[in-house]
Amino acid sequence: MEIFEIISQELLYARIGLNYDFLEANVINIAILLAGLIYVLRKFLGSILADRQSKVIFAIRESEERLQQANARLNEAEKQLAQTQLIINEIINEAEITAKKVRESILEQGKSDIEKLTKSSKISVKFAENQVRLQIQQQITALAIKKVSVELKGQMNSMMQDKIIDQGIMQLEGKINV
Repeated sequence: MEIFEIISQELLYARIGLNYDFLEANVINIAILLAGLIYVLRKFLGSILADRQSKVIFAIRESEERLQQANARLNEAEKQLAQTQLIINEIINEAEITAKKVRESILEQGKSDIEKLTKSSKISVKFAENQVRLQIQQQITALAIKKVSVELKGQMNSMMQDKIIDQGIMQLEGKINV
């Protein structure tokens, strides 16, 4: 307690202390000033706060409207995406079916072409065989005629010629009489 006593003595000597007289200390004046400030500032601040509140409410409503519009556009876009996906799937299915049909058609056409080529080649081979046979027959005939002609020239005499002529005449006479 010695410190408290020392401080209170110093305050007494320095004339620093609490003034308990309200009128002299301006406590009432300060309270009136404070009440006036509160009354004036309340209206001023109230109007500013009310203005700010209306702006915030307007911004919130505007944001909610934009959110609703954005949600509506999102829903519409999702519907369009789903429809587009369905169309894409249909196109893919149709393309696959068309590709299968085209592949089958090409295979059938290929088989048909192969069959035609096979028939054509068989016909060509037969024709070539016939041509070769004909040429061989012609060559054999030509060789046989040549051989017979050579033999006939070697054996041919006037008696033989008379005999051949007589046979030819007889055959002609038999045909004329009939």
